[in-house]
Amino acid sequence: METGKPKILLCEDDTNLGMVLKNYLELNDYDVILERDGRLGLAAFQREKFDICLLDVMMPNMDGFTLAEEIRDINPDVPLFFLSAKTMKDDIIQGYKLGADDYITKPFDSEVLLLKIKAILKRNEELHKEEVNAEYDLGKYHFNPRLRELTIEGKTQVLSPKESELLKMMCEYKNDLLPREAALKRIWGSDTYFNGRSMDVYIAKLRKYLKEDSSIEIVNIHGNGFRLVVPQ
Repeated sequence: METGKPKILLCEDDTNLGMVLKNYLELNDYDVILERDGRLGLAAFQREKFDICLLDVMMPNMDGFTLAEEIRDINPDVPLFFLSAKTMKDDIIQGYKLGADDYITKPFDSEVLLLKIKAILKRNEELHKEEVNAEYDLGKYHFNPRLRELTIEGKTQVLSPKESELLKMMCEYKNDLLPREAALKRIWGSDTYFNGRSMDVYIAKLRKYLKEDSSIEIVNIHGNGFRLVVPQ
């Protein structure tokens, strides 16, 4: 998590509830961006980095469930709470299937919501510390993402930020499919044609860096993404 106040994306089309909740969270030392429909919420998420998202389910232009799917495509790890008057079991199940950390039905106690936010952010901060220090053994190579160093037999290649982030993401999906769209949205910000061509150049560079161990391969799964094949 970045230093300073944790940043919250709050999407709520009820003006009164939205402002009351925004003010309450700001009084408790959070930085809150309030948007009143899903499209504006998505634009805000694409524009800025958030520590947690609070999404109303029933919103104009783009509902909370659709917004959650878009957010998950960009960042599969950001904590996400649904705030909803919909209490049907099917709606709650759908929320959790979309990767929600919690589904909070209206009316709710703001103090309880605050405690849940604090708990999830503390958990994520601890996980982030572990991820920052994570290193990977790839066949004969050792990869340190924090230092952006790829080492084999005493020789070290310092990667560019994008090269390092792309290889780190491949390590997270090791021996599994890394969806092309997910990599483009997380590292380049969008999955445009030109960003796709740029990523292909970086894939070629990573293949070159890894060529000294023939047991390692970056396989192109046509139309879907890439697979970093590493012997178990």
